[in-house]
Amino acid sequence: MDTQNDPHVCCHQESDCITATIGKKAPDFNVEGYYKGDKKHYSLEDYKGKWKILFFYPLDFTFVCPTEIVEMSKRHKEFEELNTQVLGISVDSVFSHEAWLKDLGELNYPLLSDMTKEVSFDYGVLIEDQGISLRGAFIISPDGILKSMMVNDLEVGRSVDELLRLVKAFQTGELCPVGWSPGGKTLGKV
Repeated sequence: MDTQNDPHVCCHQESDCITATIGKKAPDFNVEGYYKGDKKHYSLEDYKGKWKILFFYPLDFTFVCPTEIVEMSKRHKEFEELNTQVLGISVDSVFSHEAWLKDLGELNYPLLSDMTKEVSFDYGVLIEDQGISLRGAFIISPDGILKSMMVNDLEVGRSVDELLRLVKAFQTGELCPVGWSPGGKTLGKV
C-alpha cells in the first residue's frame, strides 16, 4: 500500500494508521477489553455484519463518564434489536475497567482498553497533551464504513436517544430530512 500521498493515512508512533473519515472504512484495531469478568482482545472485525457504536470516554472513575456508560448499558436491548454492538473505549487498562465496574455494576457491552492511545489517535479524539480522549461516538455500518461521528468536549455527555435515532435513520437506506424520527417520512432512496 502506497501511503505517502494518501490523506487518510498518517504515521504515528512509527506505525501506519488510517484516520477516521466519514464514508471510508473505519480504522480497525485489536485491543484488550473487559466484559463480564473476562479479559480478551476485541476488534471491529469481530462484529462484521453488525452495526457498531464505538464510543470513547476520557477516564474511568470520573463524573460524567458513568452517566453515559450506565445509560448505554440500560438501553443495550434497544441497540441489540437494531443489530448494533456497543463498544466503550478509554485509555484505561482492563484492570482499571474491572475495578471500576465493581462500583458501577456489570455492563451489557465490553469496555476496551486503549493504553497505547493509538485507537484514540486514529479516530481523532486524542487530547495528546493530556493523554485522554474526548467524548467521541462513531457509528459504523455492518460492512465497516464510518457513517457518523460526534465528538464532544470533556464536560458534556452524549445523548443515547440521538445515537439510537441515527442508527435507525442509517438503517432505512433512504434520505432522512432534518428532525426525522422512526416512522417519519423519508425523502426516498439514496
